[in-house]
Amino acid sequence: MPANQNFEADYSVPHSIQFGMDAFKKGWFTETGTLNGDQAISIEVKNILYHEKSKYQDILVFDSNRFGRVLVLDDAIQLSESDEFSYQEMITFLPLNSHPNPKKVLIIGGGDGGAVREAVKHPLVESVTMCEIDEKVIEVSKKYLPFMAKGFDSPKLTLYIGDGAQFMRNHQHEFDIIITDSSDPKGPAVCLFQKPYYESLKKALRPGGIICSQGESFWFDRKLLSEMIKMCKTIFPVVDYGSSYVPSYPGGQIGYLCCSTSPDTNFRQPLNRFSKETLKELNLKYYTPDTHQAAFALPLSIAEQKLKGLV
Repeated sequence: MPANQNFEADYSVPHSIQFGMDAFKKGWFTETGTLNGDQAISIEVKNILYHEKSKYQDILVFDSNRFGRVLVLDDAIQLSESDEFSYQEMITFLPLNSHPNPKKVLIIGGGDGGAVREAVKHPLVESVTMCEIDEKVIEVSKKYLPFMAKGFDSPKLTLYIGDGAQFMRNHQHEFDIIITDSSDPKGPAVCLFQKPYYESLKKALRPGGIICSQGESFWFDRKLLSEMIKMCKTIFPVVDYGSSYVPSYPGGQIGYLCCSTSPDTNFRQPLNRFSKETLKELNLKYYTPDTHQAAFALPLSIAEQKLKGLV
């Protein structure tokens, strides 16, 4: 983050933490929440819990009154305690329940632990491998975001600290599901939105394998999404886009880019339909068979573009 401080005196901020005027004003954290920088979201800060720059990125955790604990990476909100389950459950269970037998799962990124927490719950999942390049994010999550980090103790999990693309090059045709839980396409995450990365994803999948990637917002990032979907259609026979509501994200919406190596995959009809009892046992708060199907019911303007092959 930028290196100046602009908190009013009644906010207690350690002297070692310095913030930019663009990010903090009068006790509010502000994210310029679009790739074009033309819209922002602000959250009132109760107190700062952690701030440090790792080898790869700036990491910030703060408490807020409305959203609980908030994780910020390089000035972008990654999650808030009050609504993180929407994103974590959907990016995990949309692909898992679209596959007939998702035994082996690979998660690229997701150092906060949310996708791992959800994946290890699934009754058909036998193993989860997580590749996170920034070990510091995992450490911070375990200490300050324990509600996110529960899955790190699962015997199903194998943790690999390093580059996910390199890991996949060494582990081809191994996984049923690959989830890319990335930040926005800036800095080190840019490569995760490019064709060579998606080609590596396909090579790491078993026959019939499925991927699901963080898909930005259709309100703000339609041009990027159009390019991503067109690119994915040159690699995978089935490509679809779902979304869910996340109030702490700019625009309140986030998308999921889903691709399958099988032409028979229908992301809009979950193969594994959890019962009410199972939903309760898994402690799910957002995902249900109904929200799975509803995720792919896009607004009319987006659906019309889909008919033109844009989204």
